[in-house]
Amino acid sequence: MNATKNFFIMLSQNRALNSAAKRWGLKLGAQSVVAGTTIDEMVESIRKLNAEGISATIDNLGEFVFEKEEALQAKEQILEVIKAIHHYQLDAHISLKPSQLGLDIDYAFCLENLREIVAKSHEYGIFVNFDMEDHSHLQPSFDILEELYRDYDNIGTVIQAYFFRAEEDLDKYNDYRLRIVKGAYKEPAELAYQEKAEIDANYIKLIESHLLDGKFTSIATHDHHVINHVVKFVKEHNIPNSKFEFQMLYGFRKDLQLELARKGYHFCTYVPFGNDWYGYFMRRLAERPQNLNLVAKQAFNKKTNTLIGMGMGMFLLGRLSKGSTKG
Repeated sequence: MNATKNFFIMLSQNRALNSAAKRWGLKLGAQSVVAGTTIDEMVESIRKLNAEGISATIDNLGEFVFEKEEALQAKEQILEVIKAIHHYQLDAHISLKPSQLGLDIDYAFCLENLREIVAKSHEYGIFVNFDMEDHSHLQPSFDILEELYRDYDNIGTVIQAYFFRAEEDLDKYNDYRLRIVKGAYKEPAELAYQEKAEIDANYIKLIESHLLDGKFTSIATHDHHVINHVVKFVKEHNIPNSKFEFQMLYGFRKDLQLELARKGYHFCTYVPFGNDWYGYFMRRLAERPQNLNLVAKQAFNKKTNTLIGMGMGMFLLGRLSKGSTKG
């Protein structure tokens, strides 16, 4: 399935399609994994999760930000999300990408935008998680995190298991609240593991290490084999449930999310919202090729008249004709 994964990653990086998607509204099945385009819609989605005993981390979607005005708009939107969390007393916190706040424009500009967000979140007792992106943004994001951590303790970040440097980063940021993930971008072989087995093995290693020696651990996975391993591991090492949580993406494996929450494990759903949904959705398809059926139904049954719909349709037909969509 590497060809399928690479195809959707390539689509996720297409700026023209990303810009067009903002005008389409939620299409191609994205409405099942993106919690609306407005703060009101997002709030309603999180209220439903909270009622089931599930907390949320909120991602105000946005990519390809190269203008200060757009970064400032994103900052203001995130500040409104923070106010909404406080006003509605939601069991939720913030996830954000430094690139959306100006990292590709100017480091100091991005730092000040993030400082304002973190300060307001700190005022309300809300945690802020710095999402990690591709390798080109990795070190600058860590640098900003370290600068802000001098003044604020309500921040944490993500360790991506496919990077060779992941274990070193885990050790360095061991005192932070960390979300541990496998990684969702296409990275060069000189920087990251390429084989699933290697990534999975490093992922488990990082999780175990931080559970034993670190601060709070967010285990972000839809893989029930990993979840079962963690459940067994924490019992064997007498690690209390208060030291970790499971995380999954909004719209994925809903039954398993509810099952884990009802068993008494802390559970947090990653809730994306906004009209800049395209890149996020394409990466989710790259991660989970099982969702190709969903895309096909949207593209053909609803006759979506867009380049992306036609492009995916042609791709799917080609893959199906070769019998290569198994797995």
